[in-house]
Amino acid sequence: MLMSNDNPETPTDFIRQIVTADVAAGKHDGRVQTRFPPEPNGYLQIGHAKAICLNFDIAKDFDGLCNLRFDDTNPEKESDEFVQAILKDIKWLGYEWAKVCFASDYFDQLFDWACKLIVSGDAYVDELRL
Repeated sequence: MLMSNDNPETPTDFIRQIVTADVAAGKHDGRVQTRFPPEPNGYLQIGHAKAICLNFDIAKDFDGLCNLRFDDTNPEKESDEFVQAILKDIKWLGYEWAKVCFASDYFDQLFDWACKLIVSGDAYVDELRL
């Protein structure tokens, strides 16, 4: 884990500080699990590399897991070519994921939750015409 020079027990960035506090408080039974959620509609760029390093390294720093969860919500623009390229790039960066999944795997559950939120008055549907 990245630590500050002033105090070797203090993480250097605010995200690790938050995770450290959550683990110390027993949140989620001290378990750390992150995810990297790329959209499989193009090749990765430098911003993705930073997100990959952050998510995978935080999981590693806290003996946790990092899942690769493809955000495949726009099927018209998505392709297995991009999925395979993303997998290859992440491995090239030296990372291994705990599990590969796709947002579409959970659409039925997400739809059910959305319906429950609407019925309970905690969400609504708005149709806009542009």
